[in-house]
Amino acid sequence: MTLTEENYIKTIYQLGKYGVHTVSTNSIADALDTKASSVTDMMKKLAEKGYVNYKKYQGVTLSETGKKIAAEIVRKHRLWEVFLVEKLNFFWDEVHEIAEQLEHIKSEKLINELDKLLDYPTHDPHGDPIPDKSGDIKKTDKVLLFNLEANTKGICVGVKDTSSVFLKYLDKQKIALGSEITILSREDFDDSMVIKIGETSMTISQTVASNLFVKKV
Repeated sequence: MTLTEENYIKTIYQLGKYGVHTVSTNSIADALDTKASSVTDMMKKLAEKGYVNYKKYQGVTLSETGKKIAAEIVRKHRLWEVFLVEKLNFFWDEVHEIAEQLEHIKSEKLINELDKLLDYPTHDPHGDPIPDKSGDIKKTDKVLLFNLEANTKGICVGVKDTSSVFLKYLDKQKIALGSEITILSREDFDDSMVIKIGETSMTISQTVASNLFVKKV
């Protein structure tokens, strides 16, 4: 399997909520910043190899083989992110691009030993679940901060936007995984929120609130 094929399968897996839902070719094209016609050509190719189930105008799902391969790729990516943060002291906004390269390493023994070294983590530095060796995922009960009402609390357990610019913004605001966030009020005009973390109060925009996953407490 080529690196490009692996990237397509991983994208379908993630867009389809870990291989559960059908994914449109347009959404794949948007995610990979490529033409819909190129996606269609690749889907036909992957279908011939038995990695996806594809019907024109109906979207695509992963076959059982495709799901297994995709879960392995995602597992490697997220384990490498944990390694880079915990063992090499990278910041969480620095690891995605490096993990994109490392996820294509084929050695199963290396990845299993990496998992053992890290004490079998269930989530990566951004709060995303890490598939185990069987491809199973330990899901977290989480909602977007934006969906909580005023005078409620949540523990930050993940981010929807993993871009470097957003993660750096969170660092600047001292918002991190594990932070307890109290919603003090929300503004009807623009859906911004006044929140409190520790002893610090701040106003965050709708965009920020819509990209933070929390576990309600």
